[in-house]
Amino acid sequence: MEAYKTWVRRNKDYVHSLDSLANGLTWVLPELFSNSEIGTEAVTSIVGILTTINEHIIDTAPDERHTGSAYASSFRYGLCLSVLSNLETLVEVVAEQYYGDKKWNFLAVTEAIKVIVRLALFQNCGYKMLLQGGETPNVEKDSEDTLLQHRIGGFQKLGGQHGPGWLQDNHGQNLWNVEGRALSTLSRFGESALMVSDPSWMQRIKHAIMEPRTSIIERPTLSRILSEKGVNGALFILGEVLFITRPLFYVLLIRRYKIRSWIPWCLSLAMDFIGVGFLSHVTRSGKSRKEQRFLLSDSENDEVKRRKLLWALYLMREPFFNKYIRKKIESTGKLLEPVPLMGTLAEKIAELIIGVQARYTYMSGS
Repeated sequence: MEAYKTWVRRNKDYVHSLDSLANGLTWVLPELFSNSEIGTEAVTSIVGILTTINEHIIDTAPDERHTGSAYASSFRYGLCLSVLSNLETLVEVVAEQYYGDKKWNFLAVTEAIKVIVRLALFQNCGYKMLLQGGETPNVEKDSEDTLLQHRIGGFQKLGGQHGPGWLQDNHGQNLWNVEGRALSTLSRFGESALMVSDPSWMQRIKHAIMEPRTSIIERPTLSRILSEKGVNGALFILGEVLFITRPLFYVLLIRRYKIRSWIPWCLSLAMDFIGVGFLSHVTRSGKSRKEQRFLLSDSENDEVKRRKLLWALYLMREPFFNKYIRKKIESTGKLLEPVPLMGTLAEKIAELIIGVQARYTYMSGS
């Protein structure tokens, strides 16, 4: 396995090309496996899993900047979620072919596993927003630089950004700030005055000043977030939990009320609206200084936009699709049927839309 990892990291451009080619070939597989949908989905799942594993190997290379345990742990959770996502459609196809409507039992199990993994990731990363459903680590890009900036010679530096006290030598290394230069001056003065009388004491002082201490960044705990952010902290946590658990509740409601019922559709949409509403509330400017709010990074703002775009999938889910969208597609196809080429193209597009819509995993948004 180590040999394979080394080969992938040394030939990552070649691996990316192979992965793109393999994923492109899956588009022609339905013609080759027209009598076996399970075979098509199995090959697609295998290709997707291999691509995910290769990306994981490349992104967790030892020479990358992010080598911390939190970053590696987030990647392991993300790898697990990506594998589950690639397997879920295969599980649905196999379960539907052999068990019919009981496929929802199997889908409920897969969604429950994903919920457990996402909740574990949510807790492990310090209750930060999950990106792409947890498949992308939400780790600050400059976390290691910030860690170095917070500790200089074992002394705490206020703030986490490069300020006027930061200089660079000819090799581009960060030098002392004002505090550090003062301590350095004192150490040199003490060295000349006290080395003769007590050299061991001077060595201890130099060690305390010059040797950087290992700084441990504590992940925020649930109690800490609730105590510091108050109601906003509780709403943020609740909004993320709603987003994480919504797919499982949706499947369980379908098992109870069946796919043509409006109850799963409406309750699932309500959970999405409430979750994003909580998030919007806690990120707005507070009316008072005592009201603590959350500041989102650029990647987290993009994630909020992505979640809102996922609402469009409700147009493709039953019973809304069958009651409104399907009729529009069929009437458009009949209208374009006499037109050369356009009629054939419209028919193929309609078949594709109806076929994709029939799969829960394509329209779940999970």
